[in-house]
Amino acid sequence: MADPVLDEGALALTDPPVAILLAGGRGSRLFELTDRTCKPALPFVRRRRIVDFTMENIARAGLRKVIVASQFRAEPLETHLHSAWGRRFGSAGLAFRRGSDLAGAALRYGGTADAVWKNAAEIDALSAREVMILSADHVYEMDYGPMIAAHRASGAKITVAATVVNRYDARGFGVIGAAPGGQITDFTEKPDVPRTLPGDPDHALASMGIYLCDWVWLRRMLAQDALSDRSSHDFGHDILPLAVQQGVAFAYAWDSHRGGAAFWRDVGTLDALRETWLQFEAGPAPCGLPAPDLDQVVVPVSRFGMSTTVSGLRLFAPLHSRPGQPGWGVMEDSVLMEGARLSPGCRLTRAIIAPGVTLPEGLVVGEDPAEDRRWFRVTPGGTTLVTTQMLSRRAARMPRGQRGIGRGLFQMAVS
Repeated sequence: MADPVLDEGALALTDPPVAILLAGGRGSRLFELTDRTCKPALPFVRRRRIVDFTMENIARAGLRKVIVASQFRAEPLETHLHSAWGRRFGSAGLAFRRGSDLAGAALRYGGTADAVWKNAAEIDALSAREVMILSADHVYEMDYGPMIAAHRASGAKITVAATVVNRYDARGFGVIGAAPGGQITDFTEKPDVPRTLPGDPDHALASMGIYLCDWVWLRRMLAQDALSDRSSHDFGHDILPLAVQQGVAFAYAWDSHRGGAAFWRDVGTLDALRETWLQFEAGPAPCGLPAPDLDQVVVPVSRFGMSTTVSGLRLFAPLHSRPGQPGWGVMEDSVLMEGARLSPGCRLTRAIIAPGVTLPEGLVVGEDPAEDRRWFRVTPGGTTLVTTQMLSRRAARMPRGQRGIGRGLFQMAVS
């Protein structure tokens, strides 16, 4: 087949790195949303998936070879990548290496480092000079070219992309201490008390989970790590601290993109997913939207699917309203995922409605936390997740006349 079709703006890299896309995790902090699919394959903003952001960055950087290391509920992810990105990378550009989520499987990934190590033969076959290890579940737009150039100029064995975050948020990331020239002098994975920036006690330098590594060096490190019974076989916990001890780890501080502030979000919690999604719907998108081949992606979108609101109230006139029904639905700071449907009289506040859910008439979500917790999942941050299974349990236990909580409180005629 002909060479992959790449963006005109792709970097003319000499001997580009091989990209390793880590997409094997379940995304347990998203709870029921990832019961049937892995986190990278979840819908996100206007027919896209979370993984599309990283795939767009890979394509624009001119990285022509991508090994996708998937594991949990991998089928929806692989189907999407084939259909949405296959033409841009060509038949040889995407290689899928699935670790089974069955305990007795011959190939099972036990950590991020283990996922790369178990694909060492495939990386060797590509004659890789460097490997770029990327997470498939972050939302951002980044030009990898300057990072690659900085890595090659520094002589580092591993370069870590880093960005400044609030010190409270830093507890969820690997936190970096670096010398003025970029050499990493200290690294702690998810510390209880994060190390803050010099002269700035409110912020810390956090790892973005993007690593560019010399393959010969990394292969040796991974081989040693695989033999250790005490290792968790993870980059943040095991490989990077050793690299810091060796003095071969450097940080690439990423703080701007196309002249504006850099935007990067880990959408690994329900609160982060909802809040980040709303940022894209509030007005100008905080970063560029990826451009998968949407003509090849079949997404069920209902009358109200993929709709959100950010400030104030947004009213919806449901289809097929009958006399005597409340004629409007209302959403505030909420996300309807693909195929979700509002019925007449629904009121949603700070909610995520899972794909394919049809809300019953008059349902109120987000106004009574105690009532919501009886049936749905409510986070400490105030996000309420509603799934079809939750609604089914609620319908089975609640008298029929009470299934639409709050119907009598919201009666408006269709104008």
